[in-house]
Amino acid sequence: MRKSLVFLGATVAAALVGAAELPAPNAEGWIPLFNGKNLDGWKVKIRGYPLGENYARTFRVEDGLLKVAYDPKAYPKFNNRFGHIFYQTPFSNYVLRVEYRFVGKQVPGGAGWAFRNSGVMFHCQSPESMGLNQDFPVSIEMQLLGGDGVHERPTANLCTPGTNVEMDGKLITRHCTNSSSRTYHGDQWVLVELEVHGNRLVRHLAGGKTVLVYSKPQLDPRDPLGRKLIQERGGEKMLYGGYISLQSESHPVQFRKVEIKLLPAD
Repeated sequence: MRKSLVFLGATVAAALVGAAELPAPNAEGWIPLFNGKNLDGWKVKIRGYPLGENYARTFRVEDGLLKVAYDPKAYPKFNNRFGHIFYQTPFSNYVLRVEYRFVGKQVPGGAGWAFRNSGVMFHCQSPESMGLNQDFPVSIEMQLLGGDGVHERPTANLCTPGTNVEMDGKLITRHCTNSSSRTYHGDQWVLVELEVHGNRLVRHLAGGKTVLVYSKPQLDPRDPLGRKLIQERGGEKMLYGGYISLQSESHPVQFRKVEIKLLPAD
């Protein structure tokens, strides 16, 4: 049943959350998805490796942090080994709060665009449905970027692997759209939030400020993977929920907070 949840229509909005599997919320309603101790509740998928094989402990927990790390002997070159770590439960209406920082140097062979680059993928297809050599899950992405110390480079941007969104009533088909956030240089911790109301509305926040707003996340029929999912959903394009994942794209990144607050279904 879980594997097919992402393919359902509007009725999924009220039924996506497996509440019994979630940790208890705190007094303010925040539920920790990362427990600061281990990767319990998460599933790893790295390009070229089967689901669950965490090559070279790319995703690991050390010092209370969820780290994306690349041991030099295992990663003399990146070789397009894009990775994603999925939380086990899909969601539809929520606020996600993530605190991250980039550290160290990019792995040799990583693309120039992947310098200080990671992301929060949401409305994702299930990890079980990804192909062995698939780079990225079909999803909506809140892109996380770090500055190079000189140039402006906003974070909490939008990218759309296999998907599209609407802004001001117009379909947006470009792959990435910059937010209005400021640039965060160096290894500082950055707090971003993602406010998701199913298919109706999505907001990106950085530093407590709204930096991007859009609506109607949907599958892209021009994309082969998007088109395949549309066919499996009987022609339905709109996305009402799905899985959440964090990225490995060749630059070390650390997360010290990944927590969610559930919102009423629209």
